[in-house]
Amino acid sequence: MKTVEMPKMGDTMEEGKILRWLKKEGDTVKKGESLAEVETDKVNIEIEAFSSGVLRKILVPEGESAPIGAEIALIGSADEPLPASAGAADAVVPARAASATTTAANRASSTSAPARSAVATQPAPPASTNGQGRIFISPIARRLAEAHQLDYAQIRGTGPNGRIIKMDIEAALAQQITAPAAPAPVPMPTAPASAAPATMESEEVIEIPLTSMRRTIAKRLSQSMQMAPHFYVTSVIDTGKLALLRQQINEYAANEPEPIKVSFNDLIIKAVARALVRMPQVNVSFAEDRIIQKKQVNVGMAVALETGLIVPVIKHADQRSVLDIAREARRLAEAARTGKLKPDDLSGGTFTVSNLGMFDVESFTAVINPPESAILAVGSITPTPVVEGGQVVVRDRMKVTLSSDHRALDGAIAARFLQEVKHQLEEPFGLLL
Repeated sequence: MKTVEMPKMGDTMEEGKILRWLKKEGDTVKKGESLAEVETDKVNIEIEAFSSGVLRKILVPEGESAPIGAEIALIGSADEPLPASAGAADAVVPARAASATTTAANRASSTSAPARSAVATQPAPPASTNGQGRIFISPIARRLAEAHQLDYAQIRGTGPNGRIIKMDIEAALAQQITAPAAPAPVPMPTAPASAAPATMESEEVIEIPLTSMRRTIAKRLSQSMQMAPHFYVTSVIDTGKLALLRQQINEYAANEPEPIKVSFNDLIIKAVARALVRMPQVNVSFAEDRIIQKKQVNVGMAVALETGLIVPVIKHADQRSVLDIAREARRLAEAARTGKLKPDDLSGGTFTVSNLGMFDVESFTAVINPPESAILAVGSITPTPVVEGGQVVVRDRMKVTLSSDHRALDGAIAARFLQEVKHQLEEPFGLLL
């Protein structure tokens, strides 16, 4: 019998949620065939079977989450007996939570003293530490405990090496419900029946649970603003020659075996990639005691989805032609919108371009996507009156703003980089060389 484990699909992933099983128990499974759709902290993705056989047992049902490395299913031959542990429970996560809840209820009933929390009814063995007082607890579990003001130091973890995981916190919270309730407070005098509540309208709200993606966006961008001292440099770029070049490229590309339409954003990505090659000191990450300069130029492009913002990455953008960048950008954008992105499509970015020009946004400032050190915010192209040779003429111009991490980049470097991007876009013929 071979186990199917929750795979790690990203550096920040700690657990995955089974959205739906694509196979049911008893179905024949081939190696490489999709088994289930999993929600991670970045993207929904289909996981594949690493062996062939029959899907004998689903251990984590749809809608439940499991940590990385947890067993989620069993694959074997049709007549192979199931392990005793697999037959005892329908799911790993509910089984652990139910067991912990039952134990908590038994402890609560064995004492007559009222308790405010699960850990107060029966002191639990101390959580696993590294010998220096540090408690091993996953970030998700820590946030959940802090949100409910739960003392997780008294909880025994069931994760690897005694690590406290989300399920342990949920079990402790369930124990609070089973513990004796505190005496009800004396009700306050109520207002006369004729007096209508003044706050009724404000209480009519819709609570929308956070998806894994939205939680990750909130966490990472909050950390970015708190940890990285942002500063901003803005420039205005004349796009007259860029528009002409784009038109010529699209006329040529229309006759290609695989026709493709090049956007302004494709040209901006190419210009940014060339600028990063010329100024590698911008293609860096800050790492406390050192600066890490990246050899590859991988440009991320921000894509807005209904569920949040995602940044697929165009790898080796400096080595790709404009048409190749356009094709890869279309592939990534379509995969993002249909939930078909792979972990590799989201990893390795060294710089990000965020373009809101299509929404008629003149200019904006973007939050740096860690661990990168800069992001370029691109506004819309608008006809603008300018003075040339003493005469007022109208030119198509575009505002771009570079957000930089001051720990890694200084103002002069950011300004020079923006000048290089401006030069590439105002004299765009070089993008074809």
